Amino acid sequence: MKKATINGIQQVGIGVKDANQAWAWYRKAFKMDVPIFQDSAEANLMTRYTSGKVESRHAILAMNMQGGGGFEIWQYTSKVPEAPKEKVTWYDLGILAVKIRCKDIHKTHAHLKSIGAGILGNPEKDPNGNWHFYINDPYGNTFELIENESWFNVNKDLTGGVAGVVVGVSSIDKAMPIYKNHLQQSKILFDKSGTWDDFGQLGAQEAEYRRVLLQSSPDCTGAFGKLLCQTQVELIETKNQVRNRIFENRNWGDLGFIHVCFDVNGMEAIKEKLAHEGIELTVDSGNEFDMGKAAGRFSYLEDPDGTLIEMVETYKVPIMEKFGWYLHLHKRKTTNNLPSFVVKLLSINRVKA
Repeated sequence: MKKATINGIQQVGIGVKDANQAWAWYRKAFKMDVPIFQDSAEANLMTRYTSGKVESRHAILAMNMQGGGGFEIWQYTSKVPEAPKEKVTWYDLGILAVKIRCKDIHKTHAHLKSIGAGILGNPEKDPNGNWHFYINDPYGNTFELIENESWFNVNKDLTGGVAGVVVGVSSIDKAMPIYKNHLQQSKILFDKSGTWDDFGQLGAQEAEYRRVLLQSSPDCTGAFGKLLCQTQVELIETKNQVRNRIFENRNWGDLGFIHVCFDVNGMEAIKEKLAHEGIELTVDSGNEFDMGKAAGRFSYLEDPDGTLIEMVETYKVPIMEKFGWYLHLHKRKTTNNLPSFVVKLLSINRVKA
């Protein structure tokens, strides 16, 4: 049995109405310009989260080769995706924002303002002393731009890929074991309590909150560990306030941040460890996940508030599909990083903004 490792955030799923339109904006905003796959298929294994019906979708997995997780840009083709019944607030339960790494906070702020992003405030320092600010994309999703020192391949672009997620939880103490222990976001960078009126840019009404910022080890494992870089999960608990589940009475794949996905090795060992702790995999593809261009094993679990966490063990990745050139990882026995020059071959498929 393969050694069990959590290698970083592979991607965040984003449900949109038009995947190609959204990807064009994400290329312009965040340089998510390297497609790992573009695929249309039926989501046969996800009926637990699609009201018992097999739905069709089109998905694009795009990366930024400076480092960090990617976006799985996800569009229903069998139905019209639903928006939340109420506007998502910082009080709610689920993925509230996606953290994007950047080098120069002020240049990044100016760039995003120039392309019409919804700027939610000026750069300021977070409780850990790092410069950051928030924006909304044209589809109402919130991103946190944060200066970061974990990179794979530095070039002239202002941003990298996904550095982490902000998750609203009903109880940090109950949610912490999932993210800190099982997903190996093991270091606590801060644990801060206060009222929302001193929370700065988030602009919520006064209420008590607790924020905890978790971070993974800088020693990234797995074939693509160097590319995925160090990751963070921020948990937010709000007290004495009505809190809605963002995906309450909606399906996986509807509009918004649908899941956070971790790249892993040794899925079977991870499944056994979770079961020993009383945590169920709600979906497990076994060896059935084959998207033609990419293949592997995927599974899902839920945090205590039902936020979806995907895990993917990658078996095959396309380098140049038209020439039948694939990177095969299924029989790879080590969890060490691939040589950087091999990972950089993915950029052959880069699409200009």
